[in-house]
Amino acid sequence: MSVVSLVCLSHMGRLLRFAWGMQIYLGMPRSGSIKGLTNNQLEEIGCQIILGNTYHLALHPGAELIDDIGGLHKFMNWKRALLTDSGGFQMVSLLQLADITEEGVTFQSPADGKPMLLTPEESIRIQNKIGADIIMALDDVVKTTITGPRIEEAMYRTLRWIDRCIAAHKRPEVQNLFGIVQGGLDPTLSYAIGGLAGGEDKDSFWRVVAQCTAALPEDKPRYVMGVGYPLDIVVCSALGADMYDSVYPTRTARFGTALVPEGVLKLTHMAMASDVRPIDSTCICMVCKNYTRAYIHCLVTKNAMGSQLLSYHNLSYMMRLSQDLHTSIIVGRFPEFVQGFLRAQFPKGDVPAWVCNAMEVAGIDISSCCAPFQSPLA
Repeated sequence: MSVVSLVCLSHMGRLLRFAWGMQIYLGMPRSGSIKGLTNNQLEEIGCQIILGNTYHLALHPGAELIDDIGGLHKFMNWKRALLTDSGGFQMVSLLQLADITEEGVTFQSPADGKPMLLTPEESIRIQNKIGADIIMALDDVVKTTITGPRIEEAMYRTLRWIDRCIAAHKRPEVQNLFGIVQGGLDPTLSYAIGGLAGGEDKDSFWRVVAQCTAALPEDKPRYVMGVGYPLDIVVCSALGADMYDSVYPTRTARFGTALVPEGVLKLTHMAMASDVRPIDSTCICMVCKNYTRAYIHCLVTKNAMGSQLLSYHNLSYMMRLSQDLHTSIIVGRFPEFVQGFLRAQFPKGDVPAWVCNAMEVAGIDISSCCAPFQSPLA
């Protein structure tokens, strides 16, 4: 689960276009909940929107029940915005249980083995009942590591399916339908801004985002699905992306890792056992104000309280990152923000080559952050 900023940069990130006054927390609630945190805590942190998993919500508690109760907002007592995915990602995560045809994708339930046919029409019907403010079109998702004719098949099928999704949408006046670009990493096809974070190398990753943001309309949000690493978010924002989602901040918290300006802090290390400092001395979240690294070290991976505290901190970190990113765009200091972020993450100047190359394309000078051998190519 991850926090992201809905901020918009210009074509290739070179000039400020506009900035959306909204921040996004995209979780993956399977039963109308976020692991380890209450809705009140999410509001304290500043989360504005949560992502719900259509496939899992349809299985349990069921779209009909959610609809009868008054929609997912009421069911989970969340007064802010909601986004639901299409269920398509399970074509990858549950590939061994899925059969994909032109009609749709048939899943074998991991719970009871019963088949479930998810067509574009059914995906939209379920999302209409769930009642999220933003809903996603069903796309034919393939792993980015796959090559060959399957990629082209997925691209054209996704285009055909979007027409079926639009026709099936019964609540366009209250639910915004987002399309998804699909096409793998093949430069001759449309690019998969909705299918990244699937194991591709970072150089391919940023080039995909750059080509998509260059071609997609500037007055519409550009949503890079499944991306949540802080470095990736900063790079993608520089390239013109606006929205992100990931389970990374809370998942990594459950393994005892905290997000800090320098990167990550592993609270499981024995060096933390006697460390009485807060996780991050610059952080003003409830956890950093009240608990030491030593205390959390005693809890992580052994006590649910540990993962809850780290999840709270990690989401607070992501909210602060997204707010700072957003503010830097508003005040016209985004390049300085990027430079400061990179100096904190890479104090020795060892900024990865893929980041240097991406920033060169984005028109942001980071030479002051890089060791001479790491400077962007002319």
